[in-house]
Amino acid sequence: MMKPSSTKSFPRNCCFEYSPSWMWSRYAVAPRFPGHGMSWPLMVATGSGLICLISRGILRTFAQNCRNIEVLNLNGCTKITDATCTSLSKFCSKLRHLDLASCTSITNLSLKALSEGCPLLEQLNISWCDQVTKDGIQALVRGCGGLKALFLKGCTQLEDEALKYIGAHCPELVTLNLQTCLQITDDGLITICRGCHKLQSLCASGCANITDAILNALGQNCPRLRILEVARCSQLTDVGFTTLARNCHELEKMDLEECVQITDSTLIQLSIHCPRLQVLSLSHCELITDDGIRHLGNGACAHDRLEVIELDNCPLITDASLEHLKSCHSLERIELYDCQQISRAGIKRLRTHLPNIKVHAYFAPVTPPPSVGGSRQRFCRCCIIL
Repeated sequence: MMKPSSTKSFPRNCCFEYSPSWMWSRYAVAPRFPGHGMSWPLMVATGSGLICLISRGILRTFAQNCRNIEVLNLNGCTKITDATCTSLSKFCSKLRHLDLASCTSITNLSLKALSEGCPLLEQLNISWCDQVTKDGIQALVRGCGGLKALFLKGCTQLEDEALKYIGAHCPELVTLNLQTCLQITDDGLITICRGCHKLQSLCASGCANITDAILNALGQNCPRLRILEVARCSQLTDVGFTTLARNCHELEKMDLEECVQITDSTLIQLSIHCPRLQVLSLSHCELITDDGIRHLGNGACAHDRLEVIELDNCPLITDASLEHLKSCHSLERIELYDCQQISRAGIKRLRTHLPNIKVHAYFAPVTPPPSVGGSRQRFCRCCIIL
């Protein structure tokens, strides 16, 4: 894999195969070398060859000798620093996809360097790089306006101002992940919706400050939306999801776990307006009833599209819901943990119609009769004290 003239730059304890490094375009670096407990080192090239990286300075040498690199995965390499991104910026101007997730030493300086030296960057993952702030995002988007995918999961210092920079400079954005960016509010996300009309995938799970204003903005500005993840966004209601469903007909995956205010009305709108829906999570949506599932089971997506439905901790769901879903021939998996009105018999009947379906459910052990003396108290119905 390595260009022969450059192999002397690598330490003797590296292993490699010979094939021209100038032909390399795609790499992944794993944070552990099996059996050695090293803090980083396995580099795998797509197609052929293997390099074991030991030296801290190895990525600078790599960048110098692999200037055609387009895809680089450094996910979990915790010793990556701003110096690494400076090297990539200096030598790897063709870089398009870069994964720095969990490289926790990365700061705004890395984003500034990438902005200056990697103008073709289309996909960047800096999830859990929690030193990054709005200043880093501002620097990044000014030089990398062609970004199509940006993963910011767990970047807890980001505020609405960061999203305003993205909305103003990244019109090609298709995928945005903001999971657990706790400071984000409607103001920032509305700017994204208005500036990024090509948006197809948005994850805002754990952004508890957002309201129906976001769903309205998505419906009005992002008709191509396919994936929406808003788990634990408890301020969202049927009103917002109605606007969304009526305007975003290409929705395929929705995670609404712990959107505790939604009712059957949301399911009715999805059943009418979202014929491509494949995956739907309603876990902990405690107001959902059998009637909502009935509409979903009779909806446009039911027979050929719906593959996964999650109903954990939906206490009003009964065996009747399973009857409504038996005509969903594409259904592959259903989650029913802590649905106390679901019975084994109901699941058995569902399986007669859908024999290959995976059903995940839990049934508490039968409560034993109280002891004669009555001196030992049971603390919960699923625990048996012997």
